[in-house]
Amino acid sequence: MTNHDPDDAPQDRPPTGADPQPAPGPADASADGLHRRRIRSFVTRAGRVSTGQRRSLDELGPRFVVPYGTACPDWDAVFGRKAPRVLEIGFGMGASTAEIAVQRPQDDFLGVEVHEPGVGALLKLIGEQGLANIRIVQHDAVEVLEQMIAPQSLDGVHIFFPDPWHKARHHKRRLIQPPFVARLVSRMKPGAYLHCATDWQNYAEQMLEVLRAEPALENTAADYAPRPDYRPVTKFERRGLRLGHGVWDLVFRRRADGE
Repeated sequence: MTNHDPDDAPQDRPPTGADPQPAPGPADASADGLHRRRIRSFVTRAGRVSTGQRRSLDELGPRFVVPYGTACPDWDAVFGRKAPRVLEIGFGMGASTAEIAVQRPQDDFLGVEVHEPGVGALLKLIGEQGLANIRIVQHDAVEVLEQMIAPQSLDGVHIFFPDPWHKARHHKRRLIQPPFVARLVSRMKPGAYLHCATDWQNYAEQMLEVLRAEPALENTAADYAPRPDYRPVTKFERRGLRLGHGVWDLVFRRRADGE
């Protein structure tokens, strides 16, 4: 899971400055690190599911939650149409995911999240707002990417406020690492976009370095991008901006073959 801001995060997120429990299997620096000491897209935490979330899981889960499997589904059949498809890795409590889906009804959104309260919260929003263009996989995003997403099939990827692993000795556990980015890019169509956002300057700098180093990607800005209109500004983000805290957006595009 990614570590979102408090307005869009599971209720059990450690407070800012806390040292979360280590994710199993920190990333190996070698090219096949995804298969040995694995990058994980989440931190293991217990979570409490509210009554409303449980009801949404029971009533809407069978329609909107796609079981994890080792075969790639027919996503057009799953969504019931052929449309541009965006993968979101770690959606927290789903408020931003739902808002973007409302703004962009022409696009389909596949959200990947491991924590049940977040899945239940997004299902509740789907039911309340009558959203048909969201599906959810409750599983580790690295494995979903490897097993359930076909090469060159995504039109976009959103990774908003991933866990910053702010202590220097934990930086190797960050999701945005060269092996993961290479795998992610392989699932993107030529011309597809990758949008990352973080409120940790050090992580923003690392993201920029890693994404610039991936030869299949090109930056759509000189360095950091203006916040795209579709990404909502949360109450936490507004409060931070008033206090002078930064938020950094990075928007890269997959180059066409031969570019």
